[in-house]
Amino acid sequence: MPYEWIEPDGKDAPTVELHLWPYRSLLRKDFVLFIGGTCAIVLLPLLVLLGSPVLWALLPFFAIAVGGVWYAINHSYKSGEILEELRIWPDRITLEHIHPRQGRKSWEANPYWVQLKIDPNHDRITNYITLKGADRVVELGAFLPEDERAVVFSELQDRLRMVLNARND
Repeated sequence: MPYEWIEPDGKDAPTVELHLWPYRSLLRKDFVLFIGGTCAIVLLPLLVLLGSPVLWALLPFFAIAVGGVWYAINHSYKSGEILEELRIWPDRITLEHIHPRQGRKSWEANPYWVQLKIDPNHDRITNYITLKGADRVVELGAFLPEDERAVVFSELQDRLRMVLNARND
C-alpha cells in the first residue's frame, strides 16, 4: 500500500506519523527496460528498410513516438512525487502536503477538536477523507484508491483515538 505508519522516537517527536504517496505501478528500473523494449519493437520493422531512403523518411516519426512515450511516462513520474505527511502529538496535529509543482501546503489544529470524516458518496471521489479543525477543512489521500482510503480512515480513527486517550490518562 502506498502509505506507512511511523512511530518516531524522541523528545519532541510526534506520537504517530502517517506518510501517504500515490501508487506507482512502473518502477524506475522497469522504466529503462520498458523504453528499451519500446525502442527495439519500433526499430525492428526498420531493419527491412536498411539502405533505403524510405528509412530516413520514417525514422523521425519513430523517434517522435518513442520520445512521446518517454515524455509521458516521465511526466507521470513527476506528478507522482506528491507526499502527504500527517503528524499527531497529544496537543496538535499537522498535515503537510508536498507537491512538486505547487510547493508545500500546511495545516495545523488541536487533535481534540479535529473532526475526521469520510464521505462514501462524494460526487468527485469515493470515500473522500477530510479533516476539519482550526476553521479549515483539508482532504487526505485523495490520490489513493477508494478501498485504501477506507482502510486509512479506519486506521487513522484508531490512532487518533489512541493519542487522545493517552492524553487524558
